Amino acid sequence: MDRKSWIAIILSVTGLFAWQWYISKYYTPEPLPAGASAAPTATPSAAVAATPAATPVTTTEPPPSMSARAESLSTNSTEFVFNNDAGGIEQVILRMHLGENHENVALNRSRTMPIGAFGFNPSEVLGGFEMTADRAKGEVFFKRTQPDGLEISKRFTLPPGDGTKSPYTVNLEVTFTNPGAAAIQVPDFFISAGGAAPIHIHDLPMYTRFDWGHEAKMSNIDVNWFSASSVPLIGIPIHGERPLYLESNPDIRWAAVASQYFCTIVTPQSGSLTKSVWAKRFAIAKLNAAPVFGVQGGLIQGGLSLAPGTRETRTFQIYSGPKEIPRLRELGPTQDQVMSFGMFGFVSEFLLWSMNHLYALLGNYAAAIIVLTLLIKTILWPVQNKATNEMRKMALLSPKMTEMRDKFKDDPQKLNEETMKLYKEYGVNPFSGCLPMLIQIPIFFGFYAMLGTAIELRNSSFFWVVDLSQPDTIAHVMGFPINILPIVMAGTMVWQMIITPKTGDAMQQRIFYFMPIIFLVFCYNYASGLALYWTTQNLFSIVQLYLTRNKPLPTLEKKSVVAKRTAAEAKKKSKNRHSP
Repeated sequence: MDRKSWIAIILSVTGLFAWQWYISKYYTPEPLPAGASAAPTATPSAAVAATPAATPVTTTEPPPSMSARAESLSTNSTEFVFNNDAGGIEQVILRMHLGENHENVALNRSRTMPIGAFGFNPSEVLGGFEMTADRAKGEVFFKRTQPDGLEISKRFTLPPGDGTKSPYTVNLEVTFTNPGAAAIQVPDFFISAGGAAPIHIHDLPMYTRFDWGHEAKMSNIDVNWFSASSVPLIGIPIHGERPLYLESNPDIRWAAVASQYFCTIVTPQSGSLTKSVWAKRFAIAKLNAAPVFGVQGGLIQGGLSLAPGTRETRTFQIYSGPKEIPRLRELGPTQDQVMSFGMFGFVSEFLLWSMNHLYALLGNYAAAIIVLTLLIKTILWPVQNKATNEMRKMALLSPKMTEMRDKFKDDPQKLNEETMKLYKEYGVNPFSGCLPMLIQIPIFFGFYAMLGTAIELRNSSFFWVVDLSQPDTIAHVMGFPINILPIVMAGTMVWQMIITPKTGDAMQQRIFYFMPIIFLVFCYNYASGLALYWTTQNLFSIVQLYLTRNKPLPTLEKKSVVAKRTAAEAKKKSKNRHSP
């Protein structure tokens, strides 16, 4: 390679490492407020208990005499904390899931907008609701009267039973009543899905998203959608900051805010009345660092006209909990798309299904990943063997290839023709060596998507790895995290390349040696489960290469010569069989 190529590669690699350092330093969620997500005193299933007053949400038209107050509904594993003023779920405390500092995960803890909040303009919550709680029924009731006499009531109810089947679900009924003598026109209104923000230190911005389902599809944006954008390096602006995301569709099924492993989904239950969805970004203040952003949003329902003495009820189902495919599929046919597995979703789902079944047998997710990797590599063993043999044949042709490059160095087209002719004469397939890598690409990206959102890996340990869903950082040097598994992964890749039969020219081989660096940067601050998978498959491939390359390879001869010899031997055998 020439000097410019080396400079370009070095700058690219340096940029990748700089980005990883920037992510690790600045994209850190705010510290949890004192006691914000600590587990409260346990209450019986479907019980209603008072909790200390929380920071009130900015609302419109609150009565001046109303004081802040909070109540909670609890299942066996979840507590829904309600706010009387905004009339919604202030936060959801998940007792079965631990976050930073080993405290319970608290969804919507930023409290920018309660889940199930009501309003007529996006992000402007209608306040002034009076709250009553019924311990026996396991419900919280809110009511407010508008200046024109319209009564708005909201009823949050836990599903029937002991809460074991649907521990993260709450039902919401919004009722409009006209007690007056004149008709009342209710304008379009929204129901909030609350807000989502990063929970872990290493959660990347792309995981903080607003999703919504329509027909059999899902559309989504992440918090970066709101940022100003420009052409890289040149700096020509593409668009400025976007204050509001607003989309309309005649068949909106649900809306959700999501972080890496958790989500809140609001699903209308009373027909196709939703007109549009909206989302906004909010900043989480940090000290001595750039802000971390969250996203809030909701779905907009069409207005209605109420005749005197009539009422109308709209019902919704609210899910606020972990991204678990079986639970998400119970909500509806498309809600499981919040997993965002991408174009290789079918691969991710199969890998997740296989990993969970192996975990049921082995009792450890790290062991499940290792065994699953070994099973995949065993299935691909014949393909890898064939590819290795073809690469060995190509390596034997290297002297002839070098001669041809020298002979036709000024005629690339002729060189290509003669090269393909040489491969054909000797029966060598130059593309067979790429086949295992092509098969590995969807598997790798399937693992990448699956391990990045699989709630099952959270808090799963493996030797020094505390959490397989997070990087395996053991220390920091000058603020830079030291992660062992990605380094071991890159080392095994180099080892594998050293013992792989060499094909192609010297420049191609040098470029190939940059692959470990690219994979190292790609996986460095990602879930350590991904590095565990890739390291395991590297080690398996190394063992297979040692076994394969030690087997004798037939003498490489021209295909025509081999064909003639085979025909002569067959003719001789046939003659011997028919001789008296």
